[in-house]
Amino acid sequence: MIYIENLDFGYQKKREVFSGLNLSLTGGHIYGLLGKNGAGKTTLLKLIGGLLFPLRGRIEVCDAIPRLRKPSFLSDIFFIPEEICLPDMKMKDYFPLICRFYPKFDEELLFHAMEIFEVSESDKMGQMSYGQRKKALISLGIACNTRLLMMDEPTNGLDIPSKSQFRRLIASVASEERCVVISTHQVRDLENLIDALVIIEKSRILVNTTVEQITDHFVFRQMREGETALFAEESLRGRWGMVPNLQQEDSKLDMELFFNAVLEHPAEIEKVLK
Repeated sequence: MIYIENLDFGYQKKREVFSGLNLSLTGGHIYGLLGKNGAGKTTLLKLIGGLLFPLRGRIEVCDAIPRLRKPSFLSDIFFIPEEICLPDMKMKDYFPLICRFYPKFDEELLFHAMEIFEVSESDKMGQMSYGQRKKALISLGIACNTRLLMMDEPTNGLDIPSKSQFRRLIASVASEERCVVISTHQVRDLENLIDALVIIEKSRILVNTTVEQITDHFVFRQMREGETALFAEESLRGRWGMVPNLQQEDSKLDMELFFNAVLEHPAEIEKVLK
């Protein structure tokens, strides 16, 4: 689905963002793209979508070269940015203009998503609140039925019920043929949805693996007094940590804890996961 090899990219007069980056993502997964501010998450999504061009290296997405921006490629991807600009049109007037570019567009799915999100087809999008505009665009992105759906901070601006509805909608449209990539800082919002993680730091991919593989190798739980952990943090729940899974225990991934552990001990965790 997505293959990146020896990618170099930098903005003019600024430091190089990526140098020799390699990444492979497949269909059938909902990826969480995690990284600190400025790590290059949004830049990476734009490179994958053909909105930015690499200086060197190769990017192949959905069997196409993104920088060529061929119609067959653009009809197979949908990108929902964090900052949304929509025309001052009603959704019922806007989506007929968009759907002609997406051969697999599902009008029934669009209205189903809008109903769940409580987005009116008769309200002008330019006059909607930020959260309502985001829900309108998410509904449109889901309905376009593209092989690749990319979202940058999709839960920003959503209230608590809408975040739950978002998770259910994305889970309902996931398939073996579709790849979903979600860049987020709101890991608590999405840790029950994401089934694979990509962690990026200082122009490097530190982790690219499934949640299942992480929990096969590590246990996440409350630490006992005096117990040593690979990584642990104090919280209102007590001291929670991550330890090697030597007894094949079942545990739920604590995504925030794992992310912080990867930044603190990248070499050790990379060695275990390999």
